[in-house]
Amino acid sequence: MALSGRAGPPSPRLTRRFLFIFTLSLSGTYLCYSLLRCAGGALPGPGPGRCLPARSAGAKKLLHKSRSCGREPGEPGGAAASPWGRSRGGEPAWSGPAPPAGNGSGPGPGPAKLGSKRLPRALIVGVKKGGTRAVLEFIRVHPEVRAVGTEPHFFDRHYERGLEWYRSLMPRTLSSQITMEKTPSYFVTKEAPRRIFNMSRDTKLIVVVRNPVTRAISDYTQTLSKKPDIPTFEGLSFQNRSLGLVDTSWNAIRIGMYVVHLQSWLQYFPLSQIHFVSGEKLITDPAGEMGKVQDFLGIKRVITDKHFYFNKTKGFPCLKKTESSTLPRCLGKSKGRTHVQIDPEVIEQLRDFYRPYNIKFYETVGQDFRWE
Repeated sequence: MALSGRAGPPSPRLTRRFLFIFTLSLSGTYLCYSLLRCAGGALPGPGPGRCLPARSAGAKKLLHKSRSCGREPGEPGGAAASPWGRSRGGEPAWSGPAPPAGNGSGPGPGPAKLGSKRLPRALIVGVKKGGTRAVLEFIRVHPEVRAVGTEPHFFDRHYERGLEWYRSLMPRTLSSQITMEKTPSYFVTKEAPRRIFNMSRDTKLIVVVRNPVTRAISDYTQTLSKKPDIPTFEGLSFQNRSLGLVDTSWNAIRIGMYVVHLQSWLQYFPLSQIHFVSGEKLITDPAGEMGKVQDFLGIKRVITDKHFYFNKTKGFPCLKKTESSTLPRCLGKSKGRTHVQIDPEVIEQLRDFYRPYNIKFYETVGQDFRWE
């Protein structure tokens, strides 16, 4: 019998085999795609959290089953927004689940590790060459205190930049810590008390004072190291030395008239918010003076005798090495300079000049610094 030239219908067995292969291929494609999506951004191309474009109707259906596409994270109906939001003032604020507790050494951010930039609750406002740097470095040892290392000069030179600029200079602190800064020129700046009061009437103020004659000589010694051609100390101190007329327009002299400057501060702050540190006792008994500072700030007395040793070369105390430092910490080379030699008669004249100011200062603050 001759064979027909037309092919017959495919057998049911061949059809089932074709459908099985097609289904297996489609399942394999879906499985590969799912694995690639779980891998995140391991491969080049669209980053994690992005949708791949669907090139066919079948692919669109497949992608729709795997995840919702078409919106960027953070948009309505899209992927969940990042838990890092913005707190008041524009600072990062964590709104997601609380991180596990730790000692702060782990890589993960969290409120207990990051902290916030806060305006100072305490200021070292004076005086220049009184020992302000020593007080700042000593108090920074305390775990409940964070301080700016440099002098911001906000309330005397940069006030027009605003409080947010000032805040940006501060270190990050926890709510239990005290933010501090020191700028000794605040004490003699007429506008500083009002400006600080407007920031916070509860601000605590620290003033480091020293024998005004010794302070003036130290001030002059520092200036002389930078400007060797300035006039002599005697020439700058007096309008007429033979008549004993002291030149109070010279800043080195005027700073030491403590009671005059203090009047401006007392117009805004009670004495209970101002603590006076003796520059002399800070050298002979640093632990005692810093104990009083810690009491004034309302923090535990952590800084004690065990933190100090006396450096005979510099002539003042230094901090012993701590667990976080392998070397002891002393103030820089600019501290502890040998003072220039001044005629004893000039010193005596200046003592006579300052005596009434000193006595009035003792009476005002209720503390005898024994400079006489």
